[in-house]
Amino acid sequence: MTGTKTSSKIILSIAEIIIGILLLIDPVGFTSGIVIILGFILAIMGIVSIINYFREDPETAIRKGNLATGLILCAVGLFCILRSGWFLTTFPVFTVFYGILMLIGGMCKVQWSVDLLRTKQKYWFWTLLSAVITVVCAIIIISNPFTSTVVLWAFIGITLIAEAIVDIISMIFAKK
Repeated sequence: MTGTKTSSKIILSIAEIIIGILLLIDPVGFTSGIVIILGFILAIMGIVSIINYFREDPETAIRKGNLATGLILCAVGLFCILRSGWFLTTFPVFTVFYGILMLIGGMCKVQWSVDLLRTKQKYWFWTLLSAVITVVCAIIIISNPFTSTVVLWAFIGITLIAEAIVDIISMIFAKK
């Protein structure tokens, strides 16, 4: 693995650890905050798109469709800002999608560990351990045995932290 790719993966793993810790500290507040920040970003993008629509000549503006895009972005942004609680209510649906994405990531890690084994890398089993943890956690998340959103967010936070730590260890040992 190249140095830049390894550095990027380590930075991503550290970000996962930070997000996991924030989810453990205040899962509902963290999630609401992220949704509200996303709403502001979308609203600003919408306003910029609307301004660009009126700044362009009519032919270009018609082709780009910036007015409709801007109005949609503003509407979605305002919804995120004003109704961030809706996302917490519909959380189980998002959890299943998150679990599916996590499962796909785990399958990619399985290939990575087999690639390391086939190329006779010494510490391939760390990557396999990371893959197994990811797949098991994904299956638990998809099964959604939890009744409380807060408990599930805490579980996701712990999962992110554990997965990131094992990923960092596997990257360090993969270099040897």
